[in-house]
Amino acid sequence: MSSARYTRYLVVALVGLTFFYFISRSSLQIPSTASFPNPSPSYEDFKAQKLQSSGNNSSERVNATFVTLARNSDIWEIAKSIRTVEDRFNRNYNYDWVFLNDADFDDDFKKLTTSLVSGTTHYGRIPKAHWSYPEWIDEDKAKEARDEMDRKKIIYGGSESYRHMCRYESGFFFRHPLMLNYEYYWRVEPSIELFCDIGTDPFRFMKENDKKYSFVISLYEYYETIPTLWDSVKKFMSNHPEHIPKGNAMDFISEDGGESYNKCHFWSNFEIGSLEWLRSKEYIDYFSSLDQDGGFFYERWGDAPVHSIAAAILLKKEQIHFFNEIAYYHVPFTHCPTDEQTRLDLRCHCQPDENFDWKGYSCTNRWFKVNDMEKPYGWDQND
Repeated sequence: MSSARYTRYLVVALVGLTFFYFISRSSLQIPSTASFPNPSPSYEDFKAQKLQSSGNNSSERVNATFVTLARNSDIWEIAKSIRTVEDRFNRNYNYDWVFLNDADFDDDFKKLTTSLVSGTTHYGRIPKAHWSYPEWIDEDKAKEARDEMDRKKIIYGGSESYRHMCRYESGFFFRHPLMLNYEYYWRVEPSIELFCDIGTDPFRFMKENDKKYSFVISLYEYYETIPTLWDSVKKFMSNHPEHIPKGNAMDFISEDGGESYNKCHFWSNFEIGSLEWLRSKEYIDYFSSLDQDGGFFYERWGDAPVHSIAAAILLKKEQIHFFNEIAYYHVPFTHCPTDEQTRLDLRCHCQPDENFDWKGYSCTNRWFKVNDMEKPYGWDQND
């Protein structure tokens, strides 16, 4: 090879290497020490960063939110719930999430939950008036009731805070200022799991089909916690016949036309519902009547039977919906679609033999019966 040709090759090689070097430098983002993020940013700084980077999918959404009642100590259990909801559904829709607490949320709770939720997070403190004894309650009598239930080993029987929680979920969460911005809610509790992809938007389904309340698991209530609840309900119905529509779901909760309560209720740790219905005169009159009777404190009325009875007597049957395709777990019960094709289509990982729907203590069988509904394929294979 001649000296001139060698020189030309060398020049071309050097030009190529120089060009590659500058291209590489310009395409690589090499941060300086000053650009590294704060190892422990405040919640406000973190929230601002997220708002700058978040997209907007609002045109596809209904005016709805997830809502969770939690404490700072629930941080890791609620993190699990958020991940399962986001992975199975909300990452495609970016719905907001409201967190409510009877104390202030700390920065650790707010930063972690904000990082996990694809939508906008809101944090609210429950007003003291909604998490305390109303003036007509005899607190000594309430304590005696708790002590007696505790002696009987009734679950949460001795808990004062549990009673405040049940009363709040029954009559106040939907009136919190943060919730007034929305039409629909989806309640999520710590340590739940969704087993299947949710292919369609349940909020949109509720809105487009005039559904007011929905569930995935139903069962019988523990009678010792609600001995006089039905007496209070009957008094309300007698005083407000104008609130009781024809074609309601009374047959689901009573087998004798309303004389007695069969203890069936929808498990309210999962519920998707209409906030406008809960804020209606019908529901407010219902809750206020029950609240005056004191059973939240003198007994241990749960928000599940309170919501369920309200839905059954104040709504028409067709306004209540069973979401068979939403596979769900909250200790100790599981709802899992029994149809294999449904489980394959929705990439489910639940075991159908753990499905609670058709077990003896479930009320879902009765719901199908009183509504003349056809049971899903495979219902009898793992009962």
